[in-house]
Amino acid sequence: MKKEQVSLIECKEYEFEAVKKAVEESFENLGGIDRYIDKGDRVLLKVNLLIKKKPEFAATTHPVFTKALASVLIDYGASVVIGDSPGGPFNERMLKGIYRVSGMEQIAEETGAELNYNTESAVVENPKGKYLKELTIAKMVLDADKVISVSKLKTHGLTIFTGAVKNMFGIIPGLKKPEFHLTMPEVKEFSEALLDICLYGSPTLSFMDGIVGMEGAGPSGGEPREIGAVIASGSPYHLDVVASSLINLKPGEVPTIQRCIERNICKDNLEDIDILGLPISHFLLEDYAIPEYRTRKLIADWMPGFLKTFIEMRTRPRPIFNHERCIACGNCVESCPPQIISMEDQRPVADLDRCIRCFCCQELCPVKAVKIHRPWLLRQMTRF
Repeated sequence: MKKEQVSLIECKEYEFEAVKKAVEESFENLGGIDRYIDKGDRVLLKVNLLIKKKPEFAATTHPVFTKALASVLIDYGASVVIGDSPGGPFNERMLKGIYRVSGMEQIAEETGAELNYNTESAVVENPKGKYLKELTIAKMVLDADKVISVSKLKTHGLTIFTGAVKNMFGIIPGLKKPEFHLTMPEVKEFSEALLDICLYGSPTLSFMDGIVGMEGAGPSGGEPREIGAVIASGSPYHLDVVASSLINLKPGEVPTIQRCIERNICKDNLEDIDILGLPISHFLLEDYAIPEYRTRKLIADWMPGFLKTFIEMRTRPRPIFNHERCIACGNCVESCPPQIISMEDQRPVADLDRCIRCFCCQELCPVKAVKIHRPWLLRQMTRF
């Protein structure tokens, strides 16, 4: 059986030389940089810049991690572009603000890397896709010779875990992303789309910043958690299997990995993975805070309609807005796919009967003013 290689290196702090050494060791484990990159290649580092937050909040790829990877590539002879399509509008003004606050602006100046400001999009064919045979993507992908996914190890309120596969969702431009939530409100459908997008993006390599991850109410409202891992692989799918295992999350519980298993891309265990470096047991965090809302089919097909409706109404998680913490930025209104949030007296109010439970409002709130309420019945039904 052919095994996919996943490099697992320890690095406990964002000290540049230490992170650069971990990146270099990752390349060595995987066969050398020249196995993946040619001199003169224009390489897009597709980082995770979800929201305008400082690095210490662990919501975005850390700038020192990005600097180390960019430096190794530039020293080798490649040119580097740093880019992402964060949540919200995909325009130059928005990108400048996020690059500045996330620290990417500074590390671009220090390394000579370029920041992507091309906000044009293109419609492309996706022959590898199972459901999405056509995609609208950011042109920054087409401008690159190679793409390296540089994700952040985080939990996620909807998809449980956000890793290398979901990181490629950022090649979809700006406000096109909420359309996926609107047309695919169920997490199974949405995770199918995420896998199709990753298959199109087909990153040459995937690196994950697991030095400090996020636990709890990720991908933006959780808490930083030290993990101490730099993970890399030629397969984003197998990288996610290893990364989820580090935080004591069974791979088969992660919707994107479930879809990979169903399509025979990977297994629900480590049998088809060759881990190079330290073992998972060296990093394992058994008490990592995983979002309470698990993706699980709670309502059986055989149930009568009235019972399905009863259970659905009493198990539906919903967003709760903390008006005292809210800064009236309007991100939740702008990012809501079904447009059921409005501002009244400078505070968000939602028509929860029409909520599709995508949790974009929580994901893009810069001050953690949105929490997901999980009803008692749902908590009982999702107990392990």
